[in-house]
Amino acid sequence: MIFLDTSAIYAMADQADPRHEVARTRFGKLIAAGEEILTHNYILVESMALLQSRLGLPTALKLARDAGVFLVEWVDQVTHEEAVRQLARRGSRQASLVDQVSFLIMRRRGVQVAMAFDQDFVKAGYRIFEGPA
Repeated sequence: MIFLDTSAIYAMADQADPRHEVARTRFGKLIAAGEEILTHNYILVESMALLQSRLGLPTALKLARDAGVFLVEWVDQVTHEEAVRQLARRGSRQASLVDQVSFLIMRRRGVQVAMAFDQDFVKAGYRIFEGPA
């Protein structure tokens, strides 16, 4: 199982993004390998807002339609509150609330690898998916 972050979703969607081809290639490898792809609803909301503001509503709606191929964990109140506590404890402007939720979900599910371009995952002790070994 691989975790999917907003940074990778955006790179796949935006052809002008310098990481676009890398993101598409990596995602293709995940799909070809039959890898289960985990994300959460905060990632979907964050990604849709970013896509809508930068690339337009049709691109955001495409993500909404395509998200059914992911395993989506819906953030409950307990997870949200723990993520807020982690954010306050770390006192960092770098790792967002959405990142904190991601780290909690990954830890709970035993996921060690993220498809992401956000180095906060590395700082939190996770690996970035770069393709099969």
